[in-house]
Amino acid sequence: MTSDMSMSMSMSMPTATTSAAMGGMSHMSMASSTASAAMATASGEAMDMGMDMGGGCKISMLWNWYTVDACFLSSQWRVTSAGMMAGSCISVILLVIALEALRRASREYDAYILRQFASRSPAGGVYRTPSDSDGDSKNPRVAETAASHAASPPCAPTRQFRPSLVQQIVRATLHMLQFAAAYFVMLMAMYFNGYIIISILIGAWLGAFVFSWHSVSLPGEQREITYCCG
Repeated sequence: MTSDMSMSMSMSMPTATTSAAMGGMSHMSMASSTASAAMATASGEAMDMGMDMGGGCKISMLWNWYTVDACFLSSQWRVTSAGMMAGSCISVILLVIALEALRRASREYDAYILRQFASRSPAGGVYRTPSDSDGDSKNPRVAETAASHAASPPCAPTRQFRPSLVQQIVRATLHMLQFAAAYFVMLMAMYFNGYIIISILIGAWLGAFVFSWHSVSLPGEQREITYCCG
């Protein structure tokens, strides 16, 4: 009787040990899965709700409407009140308007140096008419040639314009300022802040309204320039 009981106990002990080990492994597996799910949930919430960076800055890679504790470009530009957020939006609007002003200034400067070049070297030739010379006026062939030149546009060679060193420095400086302003506008848009993006759109509208409002020559009213070779 005793031997049978000892044999049954010896046979049941490995089974219990094995069951306990399997239960521990399953518990560890469940704990690991729970931890992984918690980390994934936390990272998803951090992506959705924004990340609390150093200094208490809230930054998100998704669309957001952050005001207080929102940071832009650096931790020094941290919004601490609604008034500061309004000032940031106004600054962005002025930056985009300045970008449009720089584009207009670049176009106006190019037109200015072209007008300056044209005024210094007028195009066209000088042709004599029958009244210019008594000797030529007595020659009917010369008079006919002069009359035909007077009736037709003068022959003008193709001219090329190359800016001077100072003019090119000014043009490159204007381009650099445009590039810098556009780059900062792009960086501000990458924060996906709704207030900032709306400010960028408002600045673009105001800048285009003010600095693209100028007179344009209609195609039918432009003087046609004919280049001829004789």
